[in-house]
Amino acid sequence: MPISFERAFSIHDDAMIMRGKRASVLASNIANADTPNFKARDIDFQSMLKQAGNQQPNNLHMVSSHSKHINLNSATSSNPLLKYRNPLHSSLDGNTVDSHVEQAKFSQNALQYQTSFTFLNSSVKGIIKALKGE
Repeated sequence: MPISFERAFSIHDDAMIMRGKRASVLASNIANADTPNFKARDIDFQSMLKQAGNQQPNNLHMVSSHSKHINLNSATSSNPLLKYRNPLHSSLDGNTVDSHVEQAKFSQNALQYQTSFTFLNSSVKGIIKALKGE
């Protein structure tokens, strides 16, 4: 019976990559907590997992009908799953970072990253044991 790495690793390999990207976004939010007009962002993790699990690329593209239209590809983020966070409290300087929320989300993301790492590590150990015949 052949070993299927996709079945063995499940979604945890993709989850670790996405959790790593989310950690950098959350760290950027925390680092810019005192920057005027900085807008806190976050990754829609559920949508990212759905996109990673979907084998067919999304073929929907915006088409402009006039040369003076705004180019949406340059006006929006390169990652459509990166969303702006709605602040709990308004700030006079326009900053939407709530450092307590960002730190809690960063800690939660780190815990979920570690969980995926543990599952992935267990899968690799199981495959190694199977290959050794233990």
